Amino acid sequence: MRRLLLASMVGLSLLPGVAAADRDDDFRGFKDFGSFRDHLLREHSGKLFGVNEPLKASSTESITAAIANADPTRLVTLARGLQARVISSAPNLGANTDMIALWPDDRNPTHLIVCNEQGVNNPGVQRVRLADGLAETILTGTSSCDPVHRTPWGTIIVGEEATDGNLIEIINPLQTTNVLLNRVTGTTSGGTGAANVVTRPAVGRLAFEGIAIYPNGVMYYGDENRPLNGTPGGAYFKFIPAKPWTGGSPILSLADSPFASGGKVFGLRLGKRAGNTDYGQGSNTGLGTWVEVVNANNALLRNAAAALKLTGYYRPEDIAIDLKALAKGNVRFCGVNTGNESDDRNWGEFNCSTDGTLEQALGNTAIPEAQLLVVGHPELAMMDNVAYQPGRGNWILHEDGDGPDVGRNNDLWSCLEDGRDDDRLSDGCIRIATLNDLNAEWTGGVFNETGDRFFVSVQHNVTGHGVILEITGWQRHHDRDDD
Repeated sequence: MRRLLLASMVGLSLLPGVAAADRDDDFRGFKDFGSFRDHLLREHSGKLFGVNEPLKASSTESITAAIANADPTRLVTLARGLQARVISSAPNLGANTDMIALWPDDRNPTHLIVCNEQGVNNPGVQRVRLADGLAETILTGTSSCDPVHRTPWGTIIVGEEATDGNLIEIINPLQTTNVLLNRVTGTTSGGTGAANVVTRPAVGRLAFEGIAIYPNGVMYYGDENRPLNGTPGGAYFKFIPAKPWTGGSPILSLADSPFASGGKVFGLRLGKRAGNTDYGQGSNTGLGTWVEVVNANNALLRNAAAALKLTGYYRPEDIAIDLKALAKGNVRFCGVNTGNESDDRNWGEFNCSTDGTLEQALGNTAIPEAQLLVVGHPELAMMDNVAYQPGRGNWILHEDGDGPDVGRNNDLWSCLEDGRDDDRLSDGCIRIATLNDLNAEWTGGVFNETGDRFFVSVQHNVTGHGVILEITGWQRHHDRDDD
């Protein structure tokens, strides 16, 4: 990015009609440097983001159900070069289809495993066949099923976004159909394959949304909570299994899962000064410690967060793993905090946390650190979900803003990683998609292994049923150092 900027500035100095005295405040007709920077991001969007031309503004359109049902791709407007096709808009696809996991792998998936964020009488977990969009229910009885992830040992993990939410593990999801969960007792019954579904109380209970599961079974997760009357918002937690996963073929029994063996739960408390006492309001970035949550099994971790004075954020949402860091054996995961748009003008943030190497994370010997990567603003507000784009290494942020209250639709933004400049922030973001339904939101976006197929849900859309799209068309990745 710096080379692009330097080249553009050199070119600017040679423009005819630009007097030397005017060059400091005239950047190709832009009267401030920030607008000129945004222009550069758009001008070089093909190399930096893989799209020919980003969108200049959010849509303000809100199409009818008839139009959306006739062609669900009309629900979205994409940056030039990107295309959308319908994976499923089946009438029985959950109305609040949320996060998505690829099955059986990210290379050649045949199905999507999805959460549906509705009540206990609605489908909670479904599978969607990529060949024809067929939607089938795996599990009912969950309350606000939100996150879903495929584990390194070949199972599916889902979580409930409820104050007393369960973490649930599923084996053989293609052979598990219409099972009923009793979310209070954690028992399952009915359907086919009820024994393929269990709850995992060792990690505690909270409003699950952001989850990052590492190859050894260490899991990071957040509580989707907001501050209240001086009580901090949602905290981040870490689960270390008593029997880590050491690799190998997918497990054949749920008893072999790292989550079956129990373990320890820790909460994040930032502030290292004066013997780790520099914590509380104001310490939301920087270095910190992991504080053990004693007797965490089946406990309400939100209570522990208040008692242990863990660091709080405004509604922690989705988390994605930095795959480049993982390839080097390091832990770095990034998550969004929505904030509140229309009431507070708190536009949210996107931050990244590190926890040493995989071995240090497992041994809990690293010093955790959290730093901002993207600061929200009126055009990029209330970030909810995030997807890491393999190959290119960009981050796709999904908006869940206030729609009708602010008069614009929610967008998808692609954000660069931080480069070699002095700050620790993203080198820039562009708008790559916008919705055409003021009450809908983007959610659940996930890429395939090579980062050229993006599966995403249009939640709360006007049709009254789920809509999952596949977005393609990203240009071949270029090494930024050569641009």
